[in-house]
Amino acid sequence: MDENPNFKRILLKLSGEALKGDASFGISNSIIDEIAEEIKEIQNLGIEIALVTGGGNFFRGVRAKELGIGRASADYMGMLATIINGIALQDVLEKKGVKTRLISALEIKEIAEPFIRRRVIRHLEKGRVVIFTSGTGNPFFSTDTAAALRAIEVKADILLKATMVEGVYSHDPKKVKKAVKFDHLSYSDILSKELKVIDHTAVTLCKENKLPIKIFFLTKKGNIIKAIKNNDIGTLID
Repeated sequence: MDENPNFKRILLKLSGEALKGDASFGISNSIIDEIAEEIKEIQNLGIEIALVTGGGNFFRGVRAKELGIGRASADYMGMLATIINGIALQDVLEKKGVKTRLISALEIKEIAEPFIRRRVIRHLEKGRVVIFTSGTGNPFFSTDTAAALRAIEVKADILLKATMVEGVYSHDPKKVKKAVKFDHLSYSDILSKELKVIDHTAVTLCKENKLPIKIFFLTKKGNIIKAIKNNDIGTLID
């Protein structure tokens, strides 16, 4: 990836966990504002942008067992959490003069459009930021998988996953001090080494469709633009 990549269209997956910043719950005003500023700057470069929101700052479906809730029900709760984040992002972006369209895989016509691929692509071509929420609309699939699926459907040039780690490591860097960060990996490396930083269903989809992935740390100002422009941060998977 060079200093001026020829990206016409990108899909940015935003971790819900990262949106809460240092808080234990909810959305950090400063972080969501910084994200919106960077998205506006990227759009000004002439790049078309689609977003997929996670919901871990409000609820994660994987908590189903500890709460005594069925996994399918918990996953639907997680989808609703992504819609909350999508509404917040839309509002902040619109206040900055960025035209957006909120898309939901679950029918919620009062606030969001349904996913219709040709219509969404037209929104992108017209310079609107498209915000995908509620994952794939199906339980048992992560928002990582939703991001990979939507990126492929709208023919994005790269999937950017902005999360709470600086890239892909050999081990969990919070638990293993000598964990090694990888700058570049193949799809097969992620799958064979069973690295958990991104859902393996998403990796398989990207591998089959030759869609590169970049994983990087979200909550440092300017990192989204850096992830697009150069290889100084994150891990590139292709």
